Amino acid sequence: MDDAHTAGMSCPPRRLRVGVIGLGRMGSLHAANLASMPPVELVHVSDEREEVARSLAATLGAACSTDPGEVVSDPRVDAIVIATPTSTHSALISAAASGGKHVFCEKPLGCTPREHRDAIAAANDAGVCLQVGFHRRFDPDWVAARERIAAGELGEVYLFHTTLREREPPSREYIESAGSFFADFTIHDLDIARWLVGEVSEISAFTAGLSDPLFRESDHPDQAIIVVRFACGALGTIDNSRTARYGYECSTEVVGSHATVRIGRNQQRHDVQWLSEAGVRVDHIREFAERYYIAYYSELEGFARAVLASEPVAVSGEDAFEAFRLATDAQRSLELRRPVTHAGIEMEAESVSRAGRCDSA
Repeated sequence: MDDAHTAGMSCPPRRLRVGVIGLGRMGSLHAANLASMPPVELVHVSDEREEVARSLAATLGAACSTDPGEVVSDPRVDAIVIATPTSTHSALISAAASGGKHVFCEKPLGCTPREHRDAIAAANDAGVCLQVGFHRRFDPDWVAARERIAAGELGEVYLFHTTLREREPPSREYIESAGSFFADFTIHDLDIARWLVGEVSEISAFTAGLSDPLFRESDHPDQAIIVVRFACGALGTIDNSRTARYGYECSTEVVGSHATVRIGRNQQRHDVQWLSEAGVRVDHIREFAERYYIAYYSELEGFARAVLASEPVAVSGEDAFEAFRLATDAQRSLELRRPVTHAGIEMEAESVSRAGRCDSA
């Protein structure tokens, strides 16, 4: 092949080489998505359960280990997806960042504000991307609604309401390791409230443990109502349930001066109704992975493309920090039995100014 012809050829686009730490339900889902993603090469998976790591690695064609440190030190790995228990997130983010790895981490970034600050500072100091797993920001329905709200089609926002309900409660082991109900569960709703409407200035929380002795005996309830006041003056409500036996539901409504938008109100797999003398029956989504399969794929693809293009990620550590602080305020409201005023971001100026920055991969 002559030099002129060779010069006209373009090199194939570089792929992001990714490792996954933690192969529970979310980690395994992320690993499978990454293995099928054009801009990504899944090279390493890790879980403390050796049989789980070996089985998934064999299925997806990746190396495996039981030690997270082996993923961090693997020279082939450019970026790491962290889907381990919350208590491990901050330390793993710091280790990955110190190793020059970009990070995608499931929410929250830690169990305390300090752990969030440490994780964000570690990523900023290393000049790596840090994206957080708020998947609803990548769902086509929520994205379309936000774009139209931002364009002014809704007008002035008056009222916000969102519902998050799961069909079956999680295991006792999960409850005991998840941290507070608000930081584990409501945090998605608090993030979407900020994303769709704006900053929250006041929050009140009410909870109950009703369905099982596990919830009555622990600090982790199964039912919650949260009331928020936004800085713009709008009001909002959030209802959460761990035990909605009919299925999984995640829906939102925003009422404005010009229009109202409803998202996710039809929680069906298929748009089919069965009518008989006994009544009307429709099918229903049973769990979150079924509802958000597009969003879970898109958030990782967006992360990979941001790293490869040296662009800011869509959901930054600052976003995670603010949602976590709102969750902390909800817990304080519950304990104090009164509304709590939310002061907004309180981070070092350097962390805020560089949050979400993504240097060259």
